[in-house]
Amino acid sequence: MAEQEQPKMKADNLYREETFTDRETGSIRKLVPVNAAGDDDSGRAAIYMGSAQMMTPMGPIPLNFEIEAASLGEAAEKFTDAASVAMQETLKELQELRREQASQIVVPGQGGGAAGGGMPGGGIQMP
Repeated sequence: MAEQEQPKMKADNLYREETFTDRETGSIRKLVPVNAAGDDDSGRAAIYMGSAQMMTPMGPIPLNFEIEAASLGEAAEKFTDAASVAMQETLKELQELRREQASQIVVPGQGGGAAGGGMPGGGIQMP
């Protein structure tokens, strides 16, 4: 079997990360392009990434999303709309997972445990 090639850091695609938050809604990460020496690379644009949490009955779900913006101020203005899109996409993914789980066929005797697939004694065990 062939060996897998190990991932390599690309020196021509490096970014410095800066984090900004309002301490209420979420945070914005600004990825500033840099060259291999660590100096700003003005030939590439900064990337803005938003982070927030969606609260669910099962607990918080992290949301991470790109914000199309040319400045930090513009990223802050677009944060809520980008977070809403990320939340809608996450909800769709959760609904799809529920559908997949609900459509699985359960066949008696196919689970783990004792012979016959269930717990002995009608599923009740006494200490």
